[in-house]
Formats: sequence, C-alpha cells, structure tokens
Amino acid sequence: MNLTERDNKVTWHPFRQLKNAPPLISVEKGKGVYLYDAKGNRYLDAFSSWWVKLHGHANEVIARKIYEQCQRLEQAAFSSCTHEPAVELAERLLKHLPGFSRIFYSDNGSTSVEVALKMAMQYHHNKGKKVKRIIAFENGYHGDTFGAMSVAERNVFNLPFSPFLFRVKLIPAPVKGKEGKSLQMLKKLLNGEPAIFIYEPLVQGAGGMVMYEPAILNRMIGECKKNNCITIADEVMTGFGRTGKFIASDYLKAKADIICLSKGITGGFMPLGVTACTANIYNAYMSADKSKTFYHGHSYTANPLACAAANASLTLLESKHTQERILAISVFFERMKKQFQGHPALMDCRSLGTIMALEIRTKESTSYLNPLSEKTAAFFLRRGILVRPLGNVLYFIPPYCITEAELKHIAAVTKELLDEMVNGLKNKRTVKPPTTHRKK
Repeated sequence: MNLTERDNKVTWHPFRQLKNAPPLISVEKGKGVYLYDAKGNRYLDAFSSWWVKLHGHANEVIARKIYEQCQRLEQAAFSSCTHEPAVELAERLLKHLPGFSRIFYSDNGSTSVEVALKMAMQYHHNKGKKVKRIIAFENGYHGDTFGAMSVAERNVFNLPFSPFLFRVKLIPAPVKGKEGKSLQMLKKLLNGEPAIFIYEPLVQGAGGMVMYEPAILNRMIGECKKNNCITIADEVMTGFGRTGKFIASDYLKAKADIICLSKGITGGFMPLGVTACTANIYNAYMSADKSKTFYHGHSYTANPLACAAANASLTLLESKHTQERILAISVFFERMKKQFQGHPALMDCRSLGTIMALEIRTKESTSYLNPLSEKTAAFFLRRGILVRPLGNVLYFIPPYCITEAELKHIAAVTKELLDEMVNGLKNKRTVKPPTTHRKK
C-alpha cells in the first residue's frame, strides 16, 4: 500500500468530507515556498499551510534553534517553573505590543481565544460584577473549541453544537456600507453594564477574508472603553506581519484590552498560542483570595521548544530582509488588486498587506459550502499551486520568502482561471511555472 492508502485506513483529517473528497497529496518534504510529494512533484504553498508558514518550509534558522533547545530543556511544567525561552519571548512580544503587560501561553489559536474569554469574564467576576452580554461580529470565526464557537457566526462550522453554545449578541461587521448600522447596534448593546466585545481586526479570515476600515473599529472600541466593556482582538490570523504591520491593531489608535496570537508565531514549526493582556486585566487577579486565581492551564503551556521556535521566527521577522519581503508582497498584491478589479468573473477583489482575496461571481450561495472551492483548488493544483478557497473566495497568504517570479506565476494562473470562467474555455492552455526552483 502507498501512503495515501495507509492513511485512508487509520486517520481522520480536519475539515474534510469523508465521502467524495479529492485525493490527498502525499507530502514527503518541504523547502521554501514548496511542498514535494514522493514523486518529486512540487506544489507552491500559496496559503502558507493554513497561514502558519511565515518563512517557508524547513527554515534552517528555526530548525537549528529547536535542535539546540532540545539538548538543554524540552519540557517543564510552567505552573511551577520558568525558563529562558518563555521569558525571552514574552519580553520581546511585549515590545511589539505597547500598552500590554502580561503574556499568557496556551497551545493554539482557539485556546488563546478561550483564555481571552475566560480572562475577560473572570475580570468582571473578580470585580464583583457579572457579565451581562458578549458581543461579536456576524460572519466571525474564532476557532473550534466551545467558547470560540460560541462567539462566532452560527453556521456549518458549529451548527450541530448550537444548542449547547452560550448566547452572544451578533452585530454586522462594519464593512463598507454597514458602518453606521454596526456602530448603532453596538451602542444599543452598551449601557455601562459589564460586557465583552470580541472581533477580528480589519480582516475576517475564515469568513471569507472580509475586510473593513480602521476608522470605524476605532470608534467602536472607543464606545466600549466608555461603557465598561472589555475588548478582545483576535489576531490569530492577522498577527506577525500578515497585514503589513506587526499586528492589524497597529493600524488603530484605540487598543484592545486583550489580544490573541498564534498561527505564524513559531513560523509554522510548533503549536503555540499567546493571550496578551493589559495591566488593568492582570491586576484584577492580584489578590490573596484564592478564588480570584485564574484557574486555566495546559500541560504544554510555554513549551520550551515552541518558545525557542517562536524566538527564532521573531528574529527572522524583525530582520530587514523579511520586512522588505513583506512590503514587496504587499505592493504586488495592490497591483494585482488593480489588475483584477472589475473583472467580469469577480464580485470583489481586495487586499491588505500579504493577504489577497478574490470573490468569484457565482450563482450558488456565497457560503463556505459553495462547490467552487473544490473546482478552484483543483484548477490551481493542476498548475502546481496549493490553495484552499473559502467557498467562492479565492485567497493567497504566501510565505514571506516567496519571490517576484512566483507571485507572477500565481497572478498568471489566477488570470487564466478568471478568463476561462468568462469565456468558457476548457483548459486549452497551461501557464508554465517560473524557471527558478525546478522539480527535484
């Protein structure tokens, strides 16, 4: 049996229909922006393996730092111990997060949101008050654990569990044309009573790379500040340079009380989640009363190997070279947006930093279940590019090490797809890949 056949007998893959799903790609290795199968075929990883690979695959700097850390310390219970990688990472992250005071470690993006929600709820509890309402945006997604599902849109991701999720007030995301309605609904829900507001700043990721402007979010956070409402910025996808700045909240004047980080934090080498909070939040737990302790933790909290990987990834991110690459990708996507803006096959085309999204015109529902996702993914896969569309939304979030030639290849294949959708052509031509990084 080959690897795929063996896999089909023993594993259960995430977000994958068990019947009639397309064949799995049997990946043997990765290097830079490419994944390679057992036959040596390469695939350009245009979505950074679920948005985590900041610096590409098999980055030698991060790999070496993990190896070196393995020789010293691989695990210690963070409830009783501390260690250099965790403290160093917290110090470095806080330098990028002015106004924040503490770093709480967990395992992934969803758990970082769980931590944030519990942290905010217990903040009010420790103050002798009860949270009256939790507010979130429609179309939002914050992870697959129960708290994270509760503060998200009720949709295919969480429908079977809906009766068991806690109640949340959903308001429209302040996209163009809905800014006023979103702000007014928020104001009606805020009346000075203890509340929590969680949001994905500027880009709703899994909801279809929906984007909105900083100005309206500034106003909304300002209203929360005046009304005893704790704000949580879910930066799991938008952190670590994805929007062109360190975090999307750097575009804002108004700052959240709590920030969630994960995805690219370790450069895609190890799972790790971070929840950062202000001194105001932290001080609400500073008490001799044991009932005010934050009773939350994970066995692998602040794992030394994961923290070492994150420190190495952060060093690469802070380098002049990486910052230049982020800018270059951002400029390219701005040009690409202008190129495809108004294309008859598109409903919309948008970009922010290293994120590019094209909303394809469709007769079916514009939901995650739109069959265009499989067709579009297959089209790109035949041309050596790995994408994971969100329904009818095709998006690119490439590793920062991607070259101009590789970006042009993505743009050329995109044009081929859109033109075929308009002209009804049947794959009469195939765009050749760039001459660099030939099949090995």
